[in-house]
Amino acid sequence: MVKAMPAASSGSVQSVARAFSLLEALVAAGGEAALASLASATGLAVPTAHRLLGTLHQLGYVRQLEDRRYALGAGLIGLGRQAVPQVADAAMPLLAGLEEAFHETANLAVLDGDLVLYAGQVPSRQRMRMFTEVGRRVLPHSTGVGKAMLSTMPEPQVRALIERTGLPRFTPQTLVDADAFIADLRRSRARGFAADDSEQEVGVRCIAVAVPGLGQPAAISVSGPAARITDAVVPSVVEALHAAAAELAQTAR
Repeated sequence: MVKAMPAASSGSVQSVARAFSLLEALVAAGGEAALASLASATGLAVPTAHRLLGTLHQLGYVRQLEDRRYALGAGLIGLGRQAVPQVADAAMPLLAGLEEAFHETANLAVLDGDLVLYAGQVPSRQRMRMFTEVGRRVLPHSTGVGKAMLSTMPEPQVRALIERTGLPRFTPQTLVDADAFIADLRRSRARGFAADDSEQEVGVRCIAVAVPGLGQPAAISVSGPAARITDAVVPSVVEALHAAAAELAQTAR
């Protein structure tokens, strides 16, 4: 559920915050919801939610269905495309090559503030596969791409980041101790790749390397069931990831 928005000192800022809370509630509801449900999810009065949704509807960011429920509008598509880092376009052929080579999902991620933003993906052709929505933001400590990016940063900067975000546990394998996490980053840096071994989702393994020279932390990865991404496969995956990262760094300059 989307949390109710706190009161803001400026009426205009409060209106913007409330409008975005309604959009987020629509996303959380799967893209469609009734007015009363959206008002309840955001803690807004029904008339207030109705007025804000009316404005969003006029702007094309929401639409109204025949049954009077609200849905996400096509106006968001253009905003989303512009929000995705430009490097994602350059990365797509390389991600497709990684998927072609290993038949596993290939990802591009960047560090957006304190969170990992998935900026590009080519899903695996396999029926059982790893899938993360492009645009999704997650904490970095439990992901291969997050650890790959953090392994390139000074340790005091990493410690400050995880102090802000915390190290919540998602699976029994998640690293939740700061010193153990820093030690894992050191191992990642020494061996030239990072790994998420069932730390975000049980049974999923992600091998990732950082992409240098982009002006912001970035990483690419290959992810899939741990039963398929075995220790025997990892060296080939790492080699291919490093080649793709080097080509992406050159292409994006």
